[in-house]
Amino acid sequence: MFCQEVDTGVFPIQTWGDFEQQFWLHFFPINAEVDAINALEGTSYHQGNRTVNDYLDSFQALVSNTGYIDPQTLVVKFQRGLRLGIQNQIATMPYGRPADTNPDAWYRAAWRIDQVYLTNEAFQFALHSTPFTSLKTISA
Repeated sequence: MFCQEVDTGVFPIQTWGDFEQQFWLHFFPINAEVDAINALEGTSYHQGNRTVNDYLDSFQALVSNTGYIDPQTLVVKFQRGLRLGIQNQIATMPYGRPADTNPDAWYRAAWRIDQVYLTNEAFQFALHSTPFTSLKTISA
């Protein structure tokens, strides 16, 4: 828009209506629902290397655009997109496994497991990045 102003000498947005039209055009896709449904039918929304928190945020944004409300559908879509290790750990819990009709319980379980993984990774990193000091060096 600023380039257009430089070229023509006139800013393209003259009225509130012009601004509103440009805002909707650039920030609200015409087919947000269709785009979200297509994303949930593919694999681009999957967790990948993201944390569960980041995955959950984007998953819930997609779901809100789709209009999906069936709890079992939400669990299936969420479960399918989780990193395999986390998904397997929840799905094979001998006790306290979340119901396949309770998305919030799945979200909490995935978050808890991810937090344990992240904590363990931090521990492992600290353990292996600390220089080894022998007892001889300390007593010398």
